Amino acid sequence: MNDEVAAPALQVLSTGLGFPEGPIAMDDGSVLLVEIETRTLSRIMPCGERRVVAQLRGGPNGAAIGPDGRCYVCNNGGLRFVRKDGLLMPVGTPSDYAGGWIEAVDLNTGESEILYRSCGDIPLRAPNDLVFDQHGGFWFSDNGKIVDRTRDRGAVFYASADGRFIRQVIYPLEGPNGVGLSPDDRVLYVAESWTARVWCYEIAGPGEIRRVVGPVPWERGRLLIGLGGYSVLDSMAIDAAGNVCVADFPTHGITVISPGGEIIERHPMPDVFTTNLCFGGPGLQTAFVTLSSAGQLVSLPWPRGGLPLHWLNRRDGTVPAD
Repeated sequence: MNDEVAAPALQVLSTGLGFPEGPIAMDDGSVLLVEIETRTLSRIMPCGERRVVAQLRGGPNGAAIGPDGRCYVCNNGGLRFVRKDGLLMPVGTPSDYAGGWIEAVDLNTGESEILYRSCGDIPLRAPNDLVFDQHGGFWFSDNGKIVDRTRDRGAVFYASADGRFIRQVIYPLEGPNGVGLSPDDRVLYVAESWTARVWCYEIAGPGEIRRVVGPVPWERGRLLIGLGGYSVLDSMAIDAAGNVCVADFPTHGITVISPGGEIIERHPMPDVFTTNLCFGGPGLQTAFVTLSSAGQLVSLPWPRGGLPLHWLNRRDGTVPAD
């Protein structure tokens, strides 16, 4: 069965970006994103103009709008890049790496506040992606760092937006990357980069999961799917039907997986480092995709509407009652 979709022509919205990631489609038609190489939070205007919102440090990676209207950023601490055949490639950990952190950026002033560098005595190594829940807290992955012959074991954490509470919830994982919530907020999805697996976890409450009884003692959730062949998974977005749309490089682009664990379709992209996507536009039926090694933000019509994100359109800072 050929599950590849003949993609419509991509619209290139911006070029010359420094390894873009973490796109957020805003109400005014602009797209916020981070640039890991240039260490910036940037805004791509509908006309294609790039505006720097904040100059950051380390390696800004995932991004999401929080209940206070600030942009919350997972900072992986930095990556080392080389350019090969006109493409920008991440090749390791830079010499100035000093750990990872979670920060929040005021979109009006560009000021950044570092909220978390550790969880108790557990240092954050390379926070990667995050998603806010209906309670105003957020789940985030820590992908870990690769240094020479060693590689960290990763984890998923839950934290409050005010910087006062953080908990390690899922450990260990092999390169946890993309995270997403089901439409009813009852299931957390996590993509493992190196194993090309997507896991799902039943949420019991803010920062809590119901542990399944699995075949081995360290499992906390259920395997949704393990992709065969050559796949490395990156970040994800959830559509309105609850399908997991995950960046799948170097060849598959965006792979769409049903809540039952079936591959629905694949959308090939013209870049080996297709890293992330978000939904925006009327009916959330436009996908905005970061082609990171090519330094581009592109868009294309999507066959289904995206899932509205908590807090993206809310600016009063209130949290709904349970």
